Amino acid sequence: MIGIKAISSYIPKEGVDNFKQAETFEESALFVETKLGARFLPRLEQGDDTSDIAVKAVDALLCESDLTKEDIDALIVVTQNPDGQGLPHCAALVHQKLALPTHVAAFDVSLGCSGYVYGLSILQGFLAASGKKNGVLITADPYSKVITTPNRTTSMLFGDAATATWMGENPQLVVSDCSFGTDGKGAEHLKVEQGELYMNGRQVFNFASLNVAPAIKTLLEKNDWPEESVDAFILHQGSLAIVDAIARRFKGSEAKFIKALENTGNTVSSSIPLILKYYLSNDNSARLVLSGFGVGFSWATCLLKRNEEYVN
Repeated sequence: MIGIKAISSYIPKEGVDNFKQAETFEESALFVETKLGARFLPRLEQGDDTSDIAVKAVDALLCESDLTKEDIDALIVVTQNPDGQGLPHCAALVHQKLALPTHVAAFDVSLGCSGYVYGLSILQGFLAASGKKNGVLITADPYSKVITTPNRTTSMLFGDAATATWMGENPQLVVSDCSFGTDGKGAEHLKVEQGELYMNGRQVFNFASLNVAPAIKTLLEKNDWPEESVDAFILHQGSLAIVDAIARRFKGSEAKFIKALENTGNTVSSSIPLILKYYLSNDNSARLVLSGFGVGFSWATCLLKRNEEYVN
């Protein structure tokens, strides 16, 4: 049985006061609190790049768990904003900076906000197919690298962070089932042009509002999980408005949709594991639903079950 054993993270201390930033765009504090949800947006520290924050997340994982560098067999980095020009792949740079053994398989997955759920499935399958025992899934996608010009649509949304998830045998949480989707027609609505992030906020909101809830409901029905049996729905934290719009499709279960953007904003592929870290360590929930969605357009949903050995 392969699943999630531990999660650690790194969030830069420096960042942007989103209320002050909103004033420059003539937006109100109420807009920040009720629509965006992010009061503070962490930013890369001077001199850091994507591989650096990835390493800091793994270092935290090594300190906070029983995992050692020698135990690691596979390393996946989920990012669409790697170091430099993207060559070599970010996972190789992380491997070098951590001084990992040469037997480690290390590669990147170029996905955005759906990347964590995709990554869990990829790493689980890779470990099972290769016979390897321990893998680390890293999410590190600092969008501040592609938001260099103040822009009302993007500047107030995104924060920088990285996470590291240990997957292996005897896990706390098991990936029960996953579903995936892609609509390439949405590619034009969220992209980088000449080094700057462009986002059609209305189209992204409409895509998430229309596609995510049906994907979750279909996967629940397939696995005979009634909505009321789910302890928490952990969605990608695109914005408070998006999470609320999806939650409204689940009458009676809206309170189970977690909102945690205040001190991070939209951290892309890191938003789900940042929340899941809490549930792994401080909660006894038996059934969790994860769903990531965004650039591509791409979406992915999975069901997590608590390993009975870890139920108090």
